[in-house]
Amino acid sequence: MTFKDTVALSWRNISGNKLRTAITVAIIALGIFALILIITSIKAASNSLTTSFSTMGANSFSLRFKDRNIRIGGGRQEENNKTSKSALREKKSNMGKVITYDEARAFKQRYQFPAKVGLSLMGPRNIVCNNDRKKTNPDVRVIGGDENYLELNGYNIAYGRNFTETEIESGRSICMLGSGTAKKLYPDNPAKAIDKVVSVDHIPYRVIAVLEEKSSSAFFNTSKIVITSYNNIRRLYATQSTSFNIGVMVSDLKMMDAAIGEAKGTFRPIRKLDVKDEINFYVDKSDSIAEALLTNLGFLEKGTIGIAFITLIGAAIGLMNIMLVAVNERTKEIGLIKALGGTSKDIRAQFLYESVLISLLGAVAGIIAGVLLGNVVAILLKTGFVVPWAWVIAGIFVCSFVGLAAGLYPAYKASKLDPIVALRYE
Repeated sequence: MTFKDTVALSWRNISGNKLRTAITVAIIALGIFALILIITSIKAASNSLTTSFSTMGANSFSLRFKDRNIRIGGGRQEENNKTSKSALREKKSNMGKVITYDEARAFKQRYQFPAKVGLSLMGPRNIVCNNDRKKTNPDVRVIGGDENYLELNGYNIAYGRNFTETEIESGRSICMLGSGTAKKLYPDNPAKAIDKVVSVDHIPYRVIAVLEEKSSSAFFNTSKIVITSYNNIRRLYATQSTSFNIGVMVSDLKMMDAAIGEAKGTFRPIRKLDVKDEINFYVDKSDSIAEALLTNLGFLEKGTIGIAFITLIGAAIGLMNIMLVAVNERTKEIGLIKALGGTSKDIRAQFLYESVLISLLGAVAGIIAGVLLGNVVAILLKTGFVVPWAWVIAGIFVCSFVGLAAGLYPAYKASKLDPIVALRYE
């Protein structure tokens, strides 16, 4: 029998048992579908995160009073900023202590490294902004910053100007509108917002600038914001739990480690820490959030691979069982093929091709469904069409191997049948 004849006969047998084939294909497709779906979704999430942080640059870091502790699942994130507890002691009176206004100002004044320092304070989230005719959805965030906040966070001014030192110190009710907020309030021409009074959480603010549009994602929306001075936030919203964030940007990435070391050395005495006291603040590099999330997405990917592997083992067992049933059902056919000159090799090839074809059908169905549904996530995350080609190719090879492994014993059993006994089989 030629290769073409063997494949044609295998396909005829597959198409002749539609229900059995469909069930087996569905089992195999399920495992590949789950794998490709989650891998595609993870790739889309990774692309979205990369887009979100690409404008922030890798040459900045911030000082915070506590760890972001970003994780997926219940695991505890390691505290990389702390030195071994055998070498340093915790100063209990300072653990969890917020960064105060005086501490933040003292750092900005004392930090001697050639870098830009910016102070910021988070205001309320999910508030409404409005003017005389329009209002936003309750999804705007208010941030308090200084003259360096825009540069440290990758923002540029489209219209208007930056804060002056006098405005920052006085805490006047002036603000800059993010591009999304400005377009919502002034859809015809966002530039009209300049020097207008808008209500931000029921408080009137005079607009001095509109920001350029910045890359956003489903994780971080950078356009629906209102930026005012940190002293304005401090005056209107500060509580005992309010903590300042200190941002630092160096001009050369090679200076980052030295800048972080200098920042720790400068901030320790401000936080009243002795040489042997463990630091009670955290250093966040600009890409640390993305790294933390991507690390956790990596754990999810590994778990998905494990689940898909278990599913494919079950599919292989089911496929082997079906192929053994097919051997029994087609015993007389096998005897006839041998009687007409077919060899044991032809019989083995027929059953192996049949098993591999069923597996490949499952692979194709699972891959197509996984990529399509995974890209629904990509659309929600505002990224482009994603195809994890490496995993698509790996899925095809794995399913081919599953089909080959599942068909080996049934093919061997079929090839060893005695043609005389097989022809008499009823």
